[in-house]
Amino acid sequence: MNIKRAKQEMKDTIQAYLLKDEFGEYAIPAVRQRPVLLIGPPGVGKTQIMEQVAKECGIGLVAYTITHHTRQSAVGLPFLEKKNFGGREYTVTEYTMSEIVASVYNKMEETGLSEGILFLDEINCVSETLAPAMLQFLQCKTFGSHKIPDGWVIAAAGNPPEYNKSVREFDVVTLDRIKKIYVEPDYQVWQEYAVRQNVHPAVQSYLKLKPQNLCRIETTVDGKLFATPRGWEDLSGFIQVYEKLEKKVDREVVAQYLQHPQIAKDFANYLELYNRYRRQYQVEEILAGTIRENVCNQAAKAPFDERLSLVSLLLSGLSGRFAACLELAGDLEILMKELGSYQSCRAAENGGRSNEDGTFVNGIELLERILSEISSRYEEQKKAELLTAGEDRRFRRVMGFLETWSKELKAQRKNDPEEAWQQLRQWFGAESDRYEEMVEAGGAMLEHAFDFMEAAFGDSQEMVIFVTELNSRYSAVSFLQEYQCDRYYEYNKRLLFDQEEADILKRLEN
Repeated sequence: MNIKRAKQEMKDTIQAYLLKDEFGEYAIPAVRQRPVLLIGPPGVGKTQIMEQVAKECGIGLVAYTITHHTRQSAVGLPFLEKKNFGGREYTVTEYTMSEIVASVYNKMEETGLSEGILFLDEINCVSETLAPAMLQFLQCKTFGSHKIPDGWVIAAAGNPPEYNKSVREFDVVTLDRIKKIYVEPDYQVWQEYAVRQNVHPAVQSYLKLKPQNLCRIETTVDGKLFATPRGWEDLSGFIQVYEKLEKKVDREVVAQYLQHPQIAKDFANYLELYNRYRRQYQVEEILAGTIRENVCNQAAKAPFDERLSLVSLLLSGLSGRFAACLELAGDLEILMKELGSYQSCRAAENGGRSNEDGTFVNGIELLERILSEISSRYEEQKKAELLTAGEDRRFRRVMGFLETWSKELKAQRKNDPEEAWQQLRQWFGAESDRYEEMVEAGGAMLEHAFDFMEAAFGDSQEMVIFVTELNSRYSAVSFLQEYQCDRYYEYNKRLLFDQEEADILKRLEN
């Protein structure tokens, strides 16, 4: 199955294993909770889905790459203990707590989360001395004499033998006690992920042209040659930073991430062309409304890969604007909720006198109290590692707004709760106005993009790709709920219906 389905299977398994009955007992007893084993090629995203599932389910995560461990660190160190059996004293061997089991308890203590995932990567590549302990772990959920706490789901991952010569096959007894999931690379699923993660548009458009290069692992006389989804994503992040530094990404740089010489050379050449198209077609000017006839004619006569790159450049420019609108909309939603709390507190405290002795609580103190509460929530969730990168940034932006407003209230000495409230409403209104202006600007960019697409391509395959991509991008879909674009709905209805009808007829012919 693809990684998207594997993630859903993992989430479903977590929910099933952690479901409790009316007596507070797990509906599936711990002894029947089979460990989940993901098997798939390197770099396909097995480890990443564990991080996502833990955050989305609101549980802890302890992750280890088991090949980094010895038997002693996994099972514990031996020590001698005196015990009495049948009236006689014997010296017996005991073991200290496993480092891995101890890490689970540490995570519970640090985060306050009593349930979670214990994830062991490369589990089928352990050393010969550690292999029996791993089998015991999968079968009995223990390391040595120490049991994994109830409420912690065991998950593991490994590579098939064709990708790693160190792989050990599990026996039938072990396999009969686990849930085994084969994960395969899937370009369509990766493309959805790439859009959400803002993978560099050059990477996205290249792999749209050559999806077979998303995950290629070959064995040659010169050794392993490979390009993996993880390599593409890491390369994307590096390209984006290099662009900020105005440094060039050439074939040698690409080859550091894509260790397949042919693919590295091909993408490096494509990236150079992609950057040339950006300058040549002046995409920023198109989105700003400057559409030249000679540019439209050039685009219409260009090869398909060049036209696809141009569509990708237009979508990239639009996505940046749409994402900024979506980001501010999310900030305003939280700010509105927090200011609602301010208003509720102001009303509940009878105009600012909250204590029995009539002590005055001013507007600044109310705002700082709310800021303190949201800061506490942020620190609590951050400590529990439940925040995604986007959620973390949103918390910090909202706290930044509140801190700035608090400083301004102090500078203006607006202590009266009503006066402070009116000022806060004014500041919030200014941000709301800025959002409306951003939406209008984004809408104008979208209309200009349609103007160019119509002039250059008309009702072509490029327009189908353009509209389809808008449909698949979360930021675009969210933006189009705020901005009414008649041409988007027109093309969406007409072209995509025609395309679907053509696909059906083609299948019937075959």
